[in-house]
Amino acid sequence: MLSSYVTNIGKLALPQLSDNGVPADPVRILQNVWVEIQNGKVSRIGPEGESEPEALTPDVEQISAEGMLVTPGFVDCHTHPVFFGTRESEFMRRCAGETYQQIAASGGGIMSSVRGVRSASLEQLSKLVRKRFDSFLRCGTTTVEAKSGYGLSFDDEIKSLDAIESAAENYPIDVSPTLLGAHVVPPEYKDDPDKYVGIVCSKMIPEVVNRGIAEAVDVFLEEGAYNLSQTKRIFEAAKSNGIGIHLHADQFSVTGGAQLTAEYGAFSADHMDMTDDEGIEALRDGDVTVVLLPGAVFFLGLDQYAPARKMIENGCRIAVSTDFNPGSSPTQSMPLIMSLACIKMGLTPGEALWAATLGGAHALKRMDSVGTLLPGYLADMCLWDLDNVAGIPYFFGNMIPKVVIKRGEVVKGCM
Repeated sequence: MLSSYVTNIGKLALPQLSDNGVPADPVRILQNVWVEIQNGKVSRIGPEGESEPEALTPDVEQISAEGMLVTPGFVDCHTHPVFFGTRESEFMRRCAGETYQQIAASGGGIMSSVRGVRSASLEQLSKLVRKRFDSFLRCGTTTVEAKSGYGLSFDDEIKSLDAIESAAENYPIDVSPTLLGAHVVPPEYKDDPDKYVGIVCSKMIPEVVNRGIAEAVDVFLEEGAYNLSQTKRIFEAAKSNGIGIHLHADQFSVTGGAQLTAEYGAFSADHMDMTDDEGIEALRDGDVTVVLLPGAVFFLGLDQYAPARKMIENGCRIAVSTDFNPGSSPTQSMPLIMSLACIKMGLTPGEALWAATLGGAHALKRMDSVGTLLPGYLADMCLWDLDNVAGIPYFFGNMIPKVVIKRGEVVKGCM
């Protein structure tokens, strides 16, 4: 079996495996090593102090890291890449003093994006999603979760998932698609939201399961979106159809979402900015990965970030993600999210890297294949012109990897 190598690695950052919580020493650093790759996976790591294997012949394929820092590719586990048209006008309104909720109440917000998706063709959406995948890769993301959620009808939600599937075909990024049919209540059902919930449960979920175009179902549990009983109905439908569960919750208020995700064995509980002590205990005891989204708090001009430090100290497993979307977090930069996690949430750089890699892998139930670079894991790597992991969040706002490698191959255009 032919092997390829990444040689001359100055420092190799290995996020450490953990059954629960964030490890006390989240990232192990190996110095002056090489990595052997077979069939797109890490097969061996050379001993420290040996920058390339002995007797490496010139005809063997190798990528020289030239003394750079090497980390796993990022796992961005909460994104909304299917939208048509951006929302700069709303940003201008917020800069002038309006709130996100005020703009939504006037017909903007999520409903603005719904109008865009409904008007767009599958081909238009697929082309846009593919372009956004390019940006994820340039920022070092090699595995991404991608939600629907701006269609809010059976046909348009399926169209959105089809756009994700089409964009991901033969593309060097791993995609975990999610049905977010219950993002907000569509306007045609505002007087009877339970009827729309019935469509999500009886039509959307069985369809995506039968076609295999989603790995999980998501719901936005919040005032102005879906309530606890409606969310339970959707969770029950997801469980009966054998599909995973995510949840948007506790973004603007305490909703009981933490306890609900623990009760239903959800993959993740996302946002959780307002989660209280009881919620933190439920997330820990329920072994639910908490996906923290500081980009949305920052971009909306809010002050209350999720209590990440308390969550870690109480044994919760956390991830961080961009929440890439056109309204509340239009960034695809996981390095920027790491900066916010450190500065605003009290994470160490090592914890932030762990949350951006293995934490995200846990949220997608891919923790056995991505998120670190141990033997048997995918050879998804970022090469950084940095001396240490802290440099990634330290150089905030402009840090991108010099090279991105996906399954052992350099991604075109990222050199």
